Amino acid sequence: MTLRRLIAGIALSAAATVVTAGVAVGTVSLAAAPALAAEKDITLPSGYPERVLGKADAPVTIYEYSSLTCPHCAAFHKEVLPKIKETYIDTGKVKLVMRDFPLDQVALGGALMARCAPEPMYFRLLEVLFSNQQTWARASNPLESLKQYGRLAGMSDQTLTACFQNENLFKQIQDVQASAQQTFKIQSTPSFVVDGQLYAGSRDFAAFSKIIDGLLPK
Repeated sequence: MTLRRLIAGIALSAAATVVTAGVAVGTVSLAAAPALAAEKDITLPSGYPERVLGKADAPVTIYEYSSLTCPHCAAFHKEVLPKIKETYIDTGKVKLVMRDFPLDQVALGGALMARCAPEPMYFRLLEVLFSNQQTWARASNPLESLKQYGRLAGMSDQTLTACFQNENLFKQIQDVQASAQQTFKIQSTPSFVVDGQLYAGSRDFAAFSKIIDGLLPK
């Protein structure tokens, strides 16, 4: 897929379907998948705009792979992440690293725009996009709807136009997704990599606490 075709496809989407693919709602095992790679992280493309929530020296790192049109990802950001942030991120114990894993062209367009946003606004913009997922992802023109949220995040029309023409960032997002598939065998969203282990699927706060507490320095 080329960037031009992506943008044209988003703009012409009459009723973008919010992705329900991923892990079905229900009980998810606390067990991690077997370690699939020795690396604690993937190799990032040069210049990729990394986005991290939390202190750089936090002892535990959670890599979240999500799609902006994934309802389970939205539920995590609305219901679980605020508790993780209060208990672990704000206290310096955990940092969350966001990685894009778009499951459709609308999610890819949203990921592109979010990475172009001013860095201090990135997580706030994600929060707004996930909270209003049913509105913008199902809009008659999802591209224009995305731009409206971008403007609220302080992006000018010129910045937005340049963003949606940024071939390099477009390729970087695709490369990060491909690397995640190859390195950690990620197939659905949300997926989390913690200490080199893949935890696929949505989890509640108690489940994350068990994982995190087992990795914190004693």
